[in-house]
Amino acid sequence: MTLHTSSHTHTILGAGLMGRLLAVSLARQGHGVTIYDSGGPLGEHSAARVAGGMLAPLAESAITEHGVVRMGRHSLTRWPELLAPLSTPVFFQQEGTLIVWHRQDANEADRLRLQLEKTRATVTELPAMQVLDSASMGQVEPALAQRFSQGMYLPGEGQLDNRQLLAALAQEMATLGVTAHWNCPKNPDEVSVDANGWLLDCRGLGARPQWSALRGVRGEVVRIHAPDVTLQRPTRLVHPRYPIYIAPKQDHVFVIGATEIESEDLSAPSVRSALELLSAAYAVHPGFAEARILEIAAQCRPTLPDNLPAIRQTAPRTLEINGLYRHGYMIAPAMLDVVLEVLDSGQSALASSFDLSLHLLEQH
Repeated sequence: MTLHTSSHTHTILGAGLMGRLLAVSLARQGHGVTIYDSGGPLGEHSAARVAGGMLAPLAESAITEHGVVRMGRHSLTRWPELLAPLSTPVFFQQEGTLIVWHRQDANEADRLRLQLEKTRATVTELPAMQVLDSASMGQVEPALAQRFSQGMYLPGEGQLDNRQLLAALAQEMATLGVTAHWNCPKNPDEVSVDANGWLLDCRGLGARPQWSALRGVRGEVVRIHAPDVTLQRPTRLVHPRYPIYIAPKQDHVFVIGATEIESEDLSAPSVRSALELLSAAYAVHPGFAEARILEIAAQCRPTLPDNLPAIRQTAPRTLEINGLYRHGYMIAPAMLDVVLEVLDSGQSALASSFDLSLHLLEQH
């Protein structure tokens, strides 16, 4: 997508996932870009740093709306296009999602299967789910065939390494000449904006003074190194309290998450959460018993009352992009494309296809 206007300088508040994607995309189009963030290039203050990086629209449909599912499907196509030009490689995989459960959770698994089938009947562009028996489980994920005699396989779903991506986008910003003010948080009224440029507010919870409906939903993840475990794709365990996933990254690193707690507490993860996540992983594969814990981390995801993302224009040439909740990596490319359409033409056809809340000022 190319802007039809002449080159301008755009100002971005917040260099999390959304801010970095916008900065790189706009800079590639030949625009000047200035970005401000409260943290550094590692994204240490961003919800994007504490994430599984999974791109699983059908799996996530159990807890979200069809519009978000469509955004996820769109983004699965867009991610390879966004990653290809980066000078630093980013781990990306599209080997589907595996869902397993223990016998005591069979009824919950049946409810989930019916829900996913209903979603697939409505969002027909999603690949059909496959119900696995013992033999097909051995073909899809041999490492788990002895533990689980049945499961569900969701083809086409993917994942990426969020830490690698944040680093690669920071490097790309530097290469493209983006002016980055790290460790320098700003409010909209504290920055001067090019008369023909846009102010794009992507600060997540940092934008709450301007968007009071935002709240934080705490998530906790564990990163471990498990040389004895080989999983070929993200695996989700049906759990009575919340979905637990195990996402295999490169070099036998696994990200296990994610608790979902209505809290804005940013303290270290609780013993209860750590035990639940690690116990769930061990119950999936005994090889995790000798894994080494690399990190246990917590962060709060910016969430609006309906748990859905939104874009709103609060002043001429000012957009606020927020509320990505637990779906940041899954929907960020779709959100990016909507914003680029708005900057290009003042409206977005994509937004309506995603049922995305897009509030623009009337043009006079």
